[in-house]
Parts: sequence; C-alpha cells; structure tokens
Amino acid sequence: MIILAGLGLALTSCGSKTGDPEFRYSVDEFADIEVLRYQIPGWEDLSLQQKEYIYHLCEAAKSGRDITWDQNFKYNLEIRHALEAILENRAVDRSAAEWNDFLVYAKRVFFSNGIHHHYANDKMIPACSRAYFASLLDTVGMDPGRAEFLLNVIFNPDLYPTLQYQGTEKDLVEASAVNFYEGVTAQEVNDFYAKMEDPSDPHPISYGLNSKVVKENGKVVEKTWKVGGIYGPALEIIIGHLEDAAAVAENDLQKKYIAELIDYYRTGNLRTWDQYNITWVGDTRSDVDFVNGFIEDYDDPLGRKASWEGIVNFRDREASKRTEIISDNAQWFEDHSPIDPRFRKEEVKGVSAKVINVAVIAGDNYPATAIGINLPNADWIRKEHGSKSVTIANITDAYDLASAQRPKSVLTEFAWDQAEIDLCKKYGSITGNLHTDLHECLGHGSGQLLPGTPSNALKEFTSTLEEARADLFALYYLADPKLIELGLLDSPDAYKAEYMSYIRNGIFTQFSRVELGKQNTEAHMQNRKLVADWCYEHGQADNVIEKKVRGGKTYFVINDFERLRGLFGELLAEIQRIKSEGDYEAGKALVQQYAVNIDPQLHKEVLDRYASLELKPYRGFINPDIVPVVEDGKVVDYQVVYGDDFLAQQLYYGKKYRTL
Repeated sequence: MIILAGLGLALTSCGSKTGDPEFRYSVDEFADIEVLRYQIPGWEDLSLQQKEYIYHLCEAAKSGRDITWDQNFKYNLEIRHALEAILENRAVDRSAAEWNDFLVYAKRVFFSNGIHHHYANDKMIPACSRAYFASLLDTVGMDPGRAEFLLNVIFNPDLYPTLQYQGTEKDLVEASAVNFYEGVTAQEVNDFYAKMEDPSDPHPISYGLNSKVVKENGKVVEKTWKVGGIYGPALEIIIGHLEDAAAVAENDLQKKYIAELIDYYRTGNLRTWDQYNITWVGDTRSDVDFVNGFIEDYDDPLGRKASWEGIVNFRDREASKRTEIISDNAQWFEDHSPIDPRFRKEEVKGVSAKVINVAVIAGDNYPATAIGINLPNADWIRKEHGSKSVTIANITDAYDLASAQRPKSVLTEFAWDQAEIDLCKKYGSITGNLHTDLHECLGHGSGQLLPGTPSNALKEFTSTLEEARADLFALYYLADPKLIELGLLDSPDAYKAEYMSYIRNGIFTQFSRVELGKQNTEAHMQNRKLVADWCYEHGQADNVIEKKVRGGKTYFVINDFERLRGLFGELLAEIQRIKSEGDYEAGKALVQQYAVNIDPQLHKEVLDRYASLELKPYRGFINPDIVPVVEDGKVVDYQVVYGDDFLAQQLYYGKKYRTL
C-alpha cells in the first residue's frame, strides 16, 4: 500500500529537512505539472559496498520502465518511440507555431508513462492540430498507414478515453484502456479466477497479480509476466542487475530474497512471490532496501493485477527513531482501536517502520511517487509475518522546500484565519509525518479478515476503502494522548493542524487536480473525499465542520475537534467491518455516495482560486544519476549527479533502458 503526494495543498508533512534550502528544487513546469528534483542526503556516509549495491539495484529498477508503459496502454510504447524520434530529429522545425503545443503534449505523455493522465485517467489530447502532428511523423519517416492509425488513437476522443473506467454504465474491463485484459469482459475475468480461488485457504494466492487475461479461440486464458512469457526480455535484464546487486549485498538475507525474487521472475510462480515477501519482510536490520516487482493493483478496474514499480532506498537513522517508537507500540494501538474486537489482531507480528531516503524512483512510482509505503499487500502475510513501513524523507523534504521557494501559499488562500495558519505552520510538519507513519506502519497492517473472507471481496472498491481505512486509523490516533506519552508530540493541540489540513483538502482543495465537470476517480483522492464528506454530513447536527463564506470565498472550519475524532473512529469501525466481512454492497454504497461526485460550484471555485496562485496541482521528479567513479580501470566510488532537465532524462532513459 502506498501514499501518493505531489500536490502542495495535499501534502502537509515536511520531514526532518534533510535537504538544502538553497538547492533549486523546481526544474520544469508545463500543463498542470511541476517537475522537481530531490537530493540524497547521507550518501557520502555509505560504504563503497553499499553504494555499489544501491547502484545495481537502481539499474534493476530503471530497467522495468518499458513494462510500466506497456501495462498502461498497449500502444504507449509505439507512441513514445514516435515522440522520441521527433524530439531527437534535427530536421524538425522547432520554430513552427505549433511546436510548443506538441512539446507540452510530449512532456505530459512522458510524465504519465503514457497517453492517459497519470492521476485523472483520461486520455490527453494534444493542443496542436492533427495535421501538424502528422507532418512531424512524416518528417521522421513513419509509414503513412501506421501514422494514420496512431493519430486516430491519439486524437479521437472516443477511442480509449480512459485508463481505468469506474462508472456503472459500461463493462469495467471493456471500457478501460489499461493493458491487463484483451477481448474479455469483467464477468468473464471474475468467473475465470473464481474457479481457482479457495475461500478456505488460509494462505490464498494472489491469482492474476502477474498476468494478462485474453481470449484465444473463444477461450479465456492467462498469459504470465515472466521470463519466456510477456515482458520476458525486460525481466531478463532486471535479473542481470539483481544478480550484480546480490554479489555485493550487505548480508546473506538480502542475497536470499534477491534469489527468490529472481526465481519468481523466471517462473511466474505466485507461491514463490509469497515466499520472497515473507523473507523480505523479515529483513528489518539492513540499511539498504528496495521494492522491485508487480506490486500495486490501483490501475486495475477489478483490483487484481499489479503495476510494475521500483524504489531503492537506505535508512535515515535519526529520523527512524520516531517510526521505531510507533512500531514498538503496535500492539497497544491495535488493542485500543475503535473497531469491533472480532476484527482486531490478538497478536501483532513483525511490524517494522523506518524513515528512508530514496536513491531512485522507477516504474509506476516515477515521475510521480509515493511519500510512504507499507508492504507486502497480502493480508495473510501481514497477519502471520508482519509488514514493513517506510516514510520517504527526502521526497517530502523536496516537496516542502520547493513550496517554500514559491511566493504564494495554498495555506494562506484556503485557511479560515491567522490562527489556523499559525497552527498549521507550527505543527503541520510533524503531524503530517506522523499521519504518514501511522497510516503506513499501523493502519494498513491493522485489523484482520474473518475466516472465509476473500482478500479481493471488495473488488474494484478495494483500493479506495483500504486507503480510507489506513487514513482513519492515523487520524484517530493523532489526537490520542498516547502520542504525547511516547514523546512523539509535545502539545495536546498539535493534532489539530493535520485535522484542519485533511478536511480542507479532502472536502475541497484537492479538486484543483480534477477537470471541471469530471468525477473524482483516483483511489487516494476518493479516500480523502469519502472521509471528509462522510464526517461533514454526519457531524452536521453538532456543527462539527462548518461551511463558511467570506468575501465570496468558501472555507471549511472545524468547530469540534473532539467530536470529529469520534466520527473518524465511527467510520473506521464501519470500514473495518466492511473489509473484515467482505461486505461488497456496503463498501460500494460508501464509495458511490461520498467519494465520486464533486459539487460543481465548489469545484469551479477551487479551480479559480488555485489558478490565481499560479501553482501546478501535480508534482513529480527527475532522478539524480548515480555515476561510477573509475580510476585505473577500477571503480573507487559512486557519485551522485543532480540533473535539471526533465525532457533530457526522459530521452536518455528511452535509449538506455529500452527493453521491449
């Protein structure tokens, strides 16, 4: 499970400020995007062996880039190659009136790993004319027939309009452009896997996690992502880098789970994947860690198939003291959770948490990335073996320091008064970080399914409800005196800063990311809207959250923080019940009532006010380069080089990491 960020108004955590405030974080802006860069603090403190280990893991992560592009849409790679050819062709006239419109479109496609918006899911249509785009394809020598086909894919709004369809009028699979299925319906897919799944299995396999389902000769079949199968060439290259990494790993345990991961890539066996996760989650002492594989199922309309991603990181020892306190007290938080005792874990096992600095983000986590991660995702592994949680310090630092370098502030525009602004400035950093810690470390790992409840019982609503459950767990405990007792907060009023930010964002300001008239479709945004709107509605009798208007501007003000905490607890109890019992209909009702539809008047207002701030609603990153330093034919060090050109990095990656 992950927390997504990149929107200044959605992100309140600042971290331990490991970054340099004089470092220029913002490197590019286009459309609704701001591209940042991040630093890697603590790099010089690593040993040469650790640097070499990280270097090879980073190469493995970046080598999966083409997998992500192909998973997102079956024509993405072909379109990207055409964009690369145009951008690298010196014969193209860059003084043409429509060149800049084409350039913005190309950057948007690179940022989204495809032609569908990375967050809104809608297909992005170029602002330049079809005729101009056709002339560019002609300049680089594309076959006219193929060019016409791709132009139709790109410009026809009725073709592949959305990456992941979430409506009710069409078939979820047939109406989604994501490349997980071909020629099948949602019912056929569900029936296909229903024959495999055994509800009584205490260790259920995540069927369909690493495969594409297609129809051949009238029969539904599964094609696995493995060596010798789909994505085999890319996985072979990834394996080569993993083998290089294993040769310089910090310890034998790392070597063991790298070997298991390689075996999984070669065989596609999901039992091997489970064994890898069990071994990996048991490694809590290594400084260097990584995520590499088909992990999250957010992009699958059926919530089953996983996108490829990679992250490489190392521990921030000082900042990790905070998360270690939380994980050491995991059983107390579980025992006092405001949920039905039947759904609590009697024994919380293997919960570990740390603060990290990433060395690379890749695949589905690049350019837009997470600020927190909790893995593995299988509920039975969490219950029996535990989970690992991380908060990413250098990414949150980059977001906040980039915001500090801008003259205008979202907080001052949307906060009700100076008292709210002052409280958020004073405590927003620490409470935001604690929210991430509690969400990832304890929220996702809390609770348990009742015997016989399938892990995929909530189907397409799984991701939204799971993120809401973890958020609610964190919000509920942020106000608990236990945090002061543990030394994590120094004021009983500190939690109010996060409550203010969360409600303001979930009910209102996050919709600066959504085109006017569109629905709210991304799982994390749906989660926040569900929580905020449900609490607003259920607290109206007590005026818990008040909608105020001043000078034609709308504000949402919390009048009763204690009662709001109670509402968070009530909703947490209900969503935990829904998950534990597998109550699909109740989960569906919650999402459809509170998470999807945006008030059109509020939507227009937030778009207008946000536009006046001259800020971009989405943010992502370019990676630093880790470069071997060679003397007399021998690598003596690895140096971090900070680039500042988004497009140059995309074109470089397109050449170096082209694997499919």
